Amino acid sequence: MSTQRPFLQSAFWKAGLFPIIRLILALLFVAVPIAAIQALVKSLGAMPYSDIVFTCFAVPVAFLAYWGYVRLVERRPVAELSLVGAPKEFGIGLLFGAGLFTMVIGILWTAGYYHVTGSNGWIVLIESIGLAVLSGFIEELIARGIIFRIIEESLGTWNALALSAIMFGSMHLGNPHATVESATAIALEAGLLLGGCYILTRRLWLAVGLHLAWNFTQGGIFGVAVSGTTPYGILRSTLSGPEILSGGPFGAEASVFAVIVCVSGFFFIIINAKKRGQIVRPFWRRPAVGQTA
Repeated sequence: MSTQRPFLQSAFWKAGLFPIIRLILALLFVAVPIAAIQALVKSLGAMPYSDIVFTCFAVPVAFLAYWGYVRLVERRPVAELSLVGAPKEFGIGLLFGAGLFTMVIGILWTAGYYHVTGSNGWIVLIESIGLAVLSGFIEELIARGIIFRIIEESLGTWNALALSAIMFGSMHLGNPHATVESATAIALEAGLLLGGCYILTRRLWLAVGLHLAWNFTQGGIFGVAVSGTTPYGILRSTLSGPEILSGGPFGAEASVFAVIVCVSGFFFIIINAKKRGQIVRPFWRRPAVGQTA
């Protein structure tokens, strides 16, 4: 038995290098503890701010689980979660995300599609912050930290960007009021833009900050449905007009104006990423070992 263990261990670690196996392992490492926490919170019964309680536990546990996966399976430093430059990148992401959505609302308001109908007390922000933090951290960890990153290492940046964007848009098909059009909009605006943030920095913090601020500004400030879900915002509002322009019940994310704004932001980011040499070639276009590029 003892003579077989080194071989079995070696075979296991080599198998873990294959992208599809690594994808499955990484998703299991993160999804299982999140599901366990969700089940535990539900078992406690109805209680105020249960979403906040879930977020407070789920986010750190998910990041710890991801760190454990990278260290145990990939056996490397977790550079994408490096704290070097994290506050700056996260802060820029917050400003960028809030600014982009404010621009979208400004366009919709000017065009007569966005209407403020009232206001709520500040207490609603607790729910909005919790939901924004949950989506910003967890979705970026899964979509960019796991799916995009692992696909890119094999198929290269452009293929990974396309595939992860399609997958990210498809993840939102189960949301209230979702349509093929709204999922396509999410893929184009969020899938590309947030993927570009990771490509530019090779860390998650810029994407997390942008995602968090976009969702919070959308639901928490302007009172617009966040990917079809009920908003908890300071402002109460409605959207009117053709759904392709206003976004309809799914929210402003389904608006063609949001797509234009976010895709423009993506091009700005990806051009700078390309200048920095951050584009990865697919494995079939890389030089063989011992050859120069």
